[in-house]
Amino acid sequence: MPPDPATAASLVLRDGVIMLGAALGFVMLFRRFGLGAVLGYLVAGALIGPEGLRLVNAPEEMLHIADFGIVLLLFLVGLELHPERLWRLKRDIFGLGLAQVAVSGLALAVVVHLGAGFSWAASVAIGLPLALSSTAQVLPSLRSDGSINTPSGERAFSILLFQDLSIVPLITIIAALSRAPIDPSAPPGWQLGLYTLLAIVGLVAAGRFLINPLFRLVGRISERELFIVAGLFIVLASAAVMQALHLSTALGAFVAGVMLADSPYRHELEADIDPFRSILLGLFFIAIGMMLDLHAIAERPFFVLGMAAALIVTKAVLLFLLAKAFRMETRRAVKLGLLLSQGGEFGFVLFAAAQVALLIEPKAASLFAAIVTVSMASTPFLMKFNDWLDRRSTRSDGDGLDGPEHSPTTQAIVIGYGRFGQTVAQMLMAKGITITLVDSKPAQIEVAGSFGMKVYYGDGTRLDLLRLAGAEEVKALLFCVDGPVMNARRLQPIAEAFPQAAIFVRAYDRLHLIELAKVDVRYSVRELFESAVTMGREALRLFCIDEEEVQRVESEYRARDQERLVGQTASGDLHTLSERMFTPENPLADRSVPQ
Repeated sequence: MPPDPATAASLVLRDGVIMLGAALGFVMLFRRFGLGAVLGYLVAGALIGPEGLRLVNAPEEMLHIADFGIVLLLFLVGLELHPERLWRLKRDIFGLGLAQVAVSGLALAVVVHLGAGFSWAASVAIGLPLALSSTAQVLPSLRSDGSINTPSGERAFSILLFQDLSIVPLITIIAALSRAPIDPSAPPGWQLGLYTLLAIVGLVAAGRFLINPLFRLVGRISERELFIVAGLFIVLASAAVMQALHLSTALGAFVAGVMLADSPYRHELEADIDPFRSILLGLFFIAIGMMLDLHAIAERPFFVLGMAAALIVTKAVLLFLLAKAFRMETRRAVKLGLLLSQGGEFGFVLFAAAQVALLIEPKAASLFAAIVTVSMASTPFLMKFNDWLDRRSTRSDGDGLDGPEHSPTTQAIVIGYGRFGQTVAQMLMAKGITITLVDSKPAQIEVAGSFGMKVYYGDGTRLDLLRLAGAEEVKALLFCVDGPVMNARRLQPIAEAFPQAAIFVRAYDRLHLIELAKVDVRYSVRELFESAVTMGREALRLFCIDEEEVQRVESEYRARDQERLVGQTASGDLHTLSERMFTPENPLADRSVPQ
């Protein structure tokens, strides 16, 4: 007998408190140790789920709700991809993506057949789903660090998109291998393929003739809540259409997002929907953790760990080889292989379909679901390993570059030849001042070389390297590196070792500037200060303020800012002289008019 509505509501509230509380604690803990949020969610789910402390006992129901997080994720990704850009990626989507699913799926079917002793039909029904990677795990990572807009990020996304497209043919393959009686109500595979094509065309037409006009109308009303409702309505409607046709709901949301990629309301949509995506994806991974069959792992721990390792190695190696075949640079190919080496959430759907088709037993479905989950949990560690390879690769790349010991004697050393250092260096060279350029990024040195600039490789913040560069004879040391790297602790030994050299430092922010006051620095400037003052000056001119008054505002702001900086440096308190700041209640008084 189902619980009455009041009891059901109480259970939902209780489960919500437990899940969010566990997520809060474990994600904070795992973030603290640099292991990533996803692993924290998975562990939290395993702990509170039916196989753990049994605090929450309905992971399947929660998974149905949390699945919507993937739908929102694909919608947001679609918002970032203009149709022209998507068309440009067609070779990677249908070339590299198809090759990855086909080659990895067949190779993993062989691994399953040999490792588990399953029949070939069952091995194919398991191997093909294992070829799919975790969209919910990889895409947020690509979006958060902006790498989705890089060539390697685009290729990773192309593979993930094809994997989502391949759900329909994979279900068709499993149905063709089925040992169960044919369901007369189930549509045949060719019909599902036709539905997919028609649904995409229909969503494209709806985007052009309905969705964009709808958002123009909502935009005129200027009601933010209505904008959020409209955004969620579009996502739900596109997902519902695909679900009614037995197709991928995430694919429908993605197409809707692509149709709005050119919309002027794209950024508002992204800002409004992203919080829902974050919460639901977190719940999704908690639900995955809750569904983890700990008893299956405990019964055959070496099999689960061995198969998870085989899955990761097989996919990583094959992805690397395919990426090289598509002319990717070696380091990027390695990263792509590691990034997509885990199993994915759509594997759970396909394992369930294989179970219904009587190709695998329920115990085998649970066992391979556990293998997929373990592989997903390994991704943060694989990314750490990739970061280590990046650092090692950077060091080895520098082995073939000239160090500053090869530099001739010059008048100044510029450390850091990025966008800031390039401007400083060009101004010095304009007057024939000889300089030594030092940078620690091989890629930056390579780009500079294409413009005829000789940049020496090395960490110019180190005392021994500066000595090799001839710092004992230069008149100026100009530190143009990004971030608050050059603090008082690093600069003091340099100032003492090279007292004849005036030290110039690019400061990161106000706190960094206060820190630099402890050292004898000839000149330091906040990296955004002058550009911000310039923009403020131009904005004042827009409001028809006369040039004399613009100059007065700039001079007064500079004087007050310097006054505050001196006071803050002396007191160590950023709130010192805050009353000298311009605010709505404290504007600059008008000029006094002579009588």
